[in-house]
Amino acid sequence: MLRVCAVDELPAGEAVRVDADVPVAVFNADGTFYAIDDTCTHQDASLADGWLEGCQVECPLHASAFDLRTGLPTCPPAKKPVRTYPVTVADGVIYVHTDAEVAA
Repeated sequence: MLRVCAVDELPAGEAVRVDADVPVAVFNADGTFYAIDDTCTHQDASLADGWLEGCQVECPLHASAFDLRTGLPTCPPAKKPVRTYPVTVADGVIYVHTDAEVAA
């Protein structure tokens, strides 16, 4: 597991990038935490720098959007999903499990 930050350090509507072997973006979508690959599958851009609306993040480069729950793209130009990661909150700290899931 990767330690991300304390829950109170990631307010609702915000995201943080976690540097790991594969960078991960962690989002607080109205109190629910989601983790996905940080790099857009269309072109190299940080999704943590994107715009969060509900359970979707829009890439800041070309406006591809991804569902945080599944990793699936919800609008072009991205066609490939991003991997999603299980998130755990324990003792007020957010952790990301390094076992990724890929949507079919």
